[in-house]
Amino acid sequence: MFAMPEPIAERVRRAPKVLLHDHLDGGLRPQTILELAAETGHGLPADDAESLGRWFTESADSGSLVRYLETFDHTVAVMQTAEQLRRVARECVLDLAADGVVYAEVRYAPEQHLQQGLELTDVVDAVREGFAEGEQEARALGTPVVVRQLLTAMRHQARSNEIAELSVAYRDKGVVGFDIAGAEAGYPPTRHLDAFEYLQRENAHFTIHAGEAFGLPSIWQALQWCGADRLGHGVRIIDDITVGPDGTPRLGRLASYVRDKRIPLEMCPWSNVQTGAADSIAEHPIGLLTRLRFRVTVNTDNRLMSGTSMTREMSSLVEAFGYGMRDLRWFTINAMKSAFLPFDERLEMIESTIKPAYAVLDAMS
Repeated sequence: MFAMPEPIAERVRRAPKVLLHDHLDGGLRPQTILELAAETGHGLPADDAESLGRWFTESADSGSLVRYLETFDHTVAVMQTAEQLRRVARECVLDLAADGVVYAEVRYAPEQHLQQGLELTDVVDAVREGFAEGEQEARALGTPVVVRQLLTAMRHQARSNEIAELSVAYRDKGVVGFDIAGAEAGYPPTRHLDAFEYLQRENAHFTIHAGEAFGLPSIWQALQWCGADRLGHGVRIIDDITVGPDGTPRLGRLASYVRDKRIPLEMCPWSNVQTGAADSIAEHPIGLLTRLRFRVTVNTDNRLMSGTSMTREMSSLVEAFGYGMRDLRWFTINAMKSAFLPFDERLEMIESTIKPAYAVLDAMS
């Protein structure tokens, strides 16, 4: 008797995954939000975990990035003490490990967690402790994972220099880079040039949310003015690619530059569908960009708001584009190559963890 082939979703779940774009305040467990809100007296739009989780996804599924960002009012509200931050960070690590993630860079804005008297350093320390606890527990469960911090500055605020300096001060203490986030329209990355120039002088890594809700100028500024190492989303680079009547794609100057320089694109398919950056998974630019061999990576963005996981993101791409395990291996190695870890650590993870596991899974295809 022949064994039935393992369902693709289960193989995807067991495959090692690398996650570069995940927001700490966008991945809380609904039950955790309920419990923390009850402790602090914060009002919520639902009073049970299932209904609350559904409220987040339905509210985020609006086609508007601005409306999408409003859902964070509730998650940030319950992340204002060191104990709350440690719990959320610990659970984040455990949830990623259970999803087969072996390396993740999780971002958040320290400036948003000061409402109850914490200092910026207190926030980073609390998250670091939570990540360490989660890593230790995940290792004991047989699902080891490495999680590092990206410190985010809000592009509509004026604390980017402080956050950049904080990321450099903690770069040997679990912080691997810097980011700016928030609504793109009206808040170009060039407003934060001082922070980016400081990071470059300090040989520090940074990524920039660009080309999500705003177009090519956002990407151009992030790269050519600010010097970003990676692009958060970058989905609108598709606007610089035209496809002729015969199906032959033609790349504009910016798209050619992004591809030639192997600039990583932190693509978040389900989030992009929710915010209107893509009409559907099947129509997501990731299909063409992958075919053209841009440095594409697959990410979750906000697991709570999108009701997603790395397994769901990758399984959806398999269904939409017919990808196999070799394609998922390519996405994963792309991400590990693009991580802000030191080169030798990236190489070790590729050679000792990612390649062997995918070889086994590919043999099962």
